[in-house]
Amino acid sequence: MTTNSNEKKLTQKELNSIFWRTFTTSHAWHFERQQHMSFAFAMIPTIKKLYDNREDRIAAYKRHLEFYNCQTTMQPLIEGIAAAMEEENANNEDFDTSSISSMKVALMGPLAGIGDSLIAGTLRIIATGISAGLCMSGSLAGPLLFLLIYNVPTIALRWLGVKYGYGLGANVIGQISDADVMHKLTTALSIVGLMVIGAMVATNVSLTTPIAFDINGTLFSLQETFDSIFPRLLPVCALGVLYALNKKGVPVLTQVIGIMVIGVVAGLLGIFG
Repeated sequence: MTTNSNEKKLTQKELNSIFWRTFTTSHAWHFERQQHMSFAFAMIPTIKKLYDNREDRIAAYKRHLEFYNCQTTMQPLIEGIAAAMEEENANNEDFDTSSISSMKVALMGPLAGIGDSLIAGTLRIIATGISAGLCMSGSLAGPLLFLLIYNVPTIALRWLGVKYGYGLGANVIGQISDADVMHKLTTALSIVGLMVIGAMVATNVSLTTPIAFDINGTLFSLQETFDSIFPRLLPVCALGVLYALNKKGVPVLTQVIGIMVIGVVAGLLGIFG
């Protein structure tokens, strides 16, 4: 890209706005596209700064109103990279805007797994353990200590995410576009993301069956057979069914209601536990 006087450039003001607006991540959430409104809300000042044309702004808003879901502390990193890519798009007519969506899809899964493990699964537990004794004794220092231990690192990570996310995007975006690095990066991160999803299904989805057969006086447990052949088979099958329904465009609300109805019926019949 050739630098000229008409080059659009984000300032610290827009980056600060991204940082503060990412605190709304979980305040506008629904089943279809989950955290997309918060992501687009955080990008509004950036889009207004970079695009003078109304149609360009609308196209940018639509890009960031696509499905999005990630651990909240990790969102600023993705926002920073997205801001750098939008800046490149505003200054380069040949920029492929689909790479912005690809980047978000590639990063949000792995970063969600990292954030859930380190922030929700580790830092929050440590903060709770340290402050629990003070809370049980009725000391005001308990909740204050928890807030400090949990919020200081997460707020710092949010700020550093915006800063280094924008810097990363600004420095490598040209190389990504020229050397097909985005395709390789997307593929690698997609593999990691699928591994994280598989692990989450195995550990967080509980679906068993109490069905057993009496064969010649010997009790034959269907669940034990499944576990000996393919542990966690039923949760994987449930995930496969939901994936197929999503591919067919079945509304998420319909799926949720269906799961509830099937769960009640199966529980009454003793099919699943």
